[in-house]
Amino acid sequence: MNDEADPATPREGVRIRDRDVHVRSPTHALALDCLTAGIDAAHPRRVVHESIEFEGNVLRIDETEYDLSDYEELVVLGGGKATATVTVELETILGDRITDGVIVTNDPRETDHVQVETASHPVPDEAGVAGGRAVLDRATTCGARTLVLGVITGGASALLPAPAGNIGLPELQETTSALLEAGATIDEINAVRKHLSAIKGGRLAAALGTEAEGSPDVACLLCSDVVGDDPGTIGSGPLVPDETTFEDALDVVDRYDLDVPSMVRDRLDRGVAGEIPETPKPGDPIFDRVSIHLLASSLSACLAARDAASGISGADSNTPTRTDGEAIVLSSRIRGEAAEAAISAAGIAEEIVASGNPIEPPAVVVSGGETTVSVTESGEGGPNQEFALSAALELDVSGVVVAAVDTDGIDGPTEYAGAIVSAETVSADGPITPAEAAHALATNDVTPPLERASATIETGKTGTNVNDLRVIVVPEDAGE
Repeated sequence: MNDEADPATPREGVRIRDRDVHVRSPTHALALDCLTAGIDAAHPRRVVHESIEFEGNVLRIDETEYDLSDYEELVVLGGGKATATVTVELETILGDRITDGVIVTNDPRETDHVQVETASHPVPDEAGVAGGRAVLDRATTCGARTLVLGVITGGASALLPAPAGNIGLPELQETTSALLEAGATIDEINAVRKHLSAIKGGRLAAALGTEAEGSPDVACLLCSDVVGDDPGTIGSGPLVPDETTFEDALDVVDRYDLDVPSMVRDRLDRGVAGEIPETPKPGDPIFDRVSIHLLASSLSACLAARDAASGISGADSNTPTRTDGEAIVLSSRIRGEAAEAAISAAGIAEEIVASGNPIEPPAVVVSGGETTVSVTESGEGGPNQEFALSAALELDVSGVVVAAVDTDGIDGPTEYAGAIVSAETVSADGPITPAEAAHALATNDVTPPLERASATIETGKTGTNVNDLRVIVVPEDAGE
């Protein structure tokens, strides 16, 4: 695959296409550098090697050790946006000690031993159904002499649909779309998904070894794209206990007044009535041989972005000075409506300029997490682009730069990772007028004006996925 088609290849750091267009000032350059540093820090080529070692016959994952002489086979199973890149790194460590496996992703990479299936995200498709079935089928044949590396990363919820009972793919697609458009949180979406699936909510763990003698050992390797890094929420928790219930899932549907297919509501109603077995819960012995390992999270990206900015000066140069300012991580758990979260971000930047709180300028404020968009119109955009445009509309101090991206390189159903803006992006004589920005936000159509302003950030698929990453850069001369 050529670089133009895919700017972020597995063995290289992420690159921002048309970076020179975005570098309108040293402040812009620093914001972009913070973003790329954060994304790179959460990439499997780094985090897998930080957590996993193999020497002799001993595989060490964090503090857990596996003597591979105790196993007849080593199998990789899983799904998610970053699963293929994790698998590539596992193969560089373990080589032909990996027997085989099946993973499902929307970002395929070439592997030597593991079958890679490509499916759709965020709305599941038939390829995902087939891939999920292949993962389940292989899981049932894993016995007591098998070590399973269960690779689950963000996006697995859609990429491993595995509809349960009489639920079909159309019903899953319609329900997923309704949840996304309603602005439901990832926890809420996954509570519903788990109870419509044969693989989520610990059901993959339940399937392991069902056609073999004995249960395999499982090392669950996670890259988190959810606020709080709950293993049961990452990819809807195929290998971990599920603390949600059919009643929780039905409550989400009712709270958002979703018009879901009758078969979906019927399944949830029957589950609440006890006619369908619940997902496996904490304390179930099927999880006794499963160990959980978090490889990367939003905090990983935030800390690296912070460390990339030790300071910034107001000097007029092509390269920002990074020796005299302060950088902080505000939070890796920001959530809520993207446009509303951006108003708070603008307020933080304004406070830094006005009072020097929480830090004096020059300053960099980093945050992560997952914001959402309640879609009311059929425009084009994504949460990070909405965040950026809303921040630009709200900012009333010059010189401040705000940049926001989804670390997987895909913001909503667009080709962009996010956007980079300043107060000058939205102004009476700027590339976007306040009226145009307000209309775009009201109609969920933020991509077109950001494109016209050359503010959209494009990276291609990055190979990782730890959710949103946002940077506010306040130069020393902001507001002057």
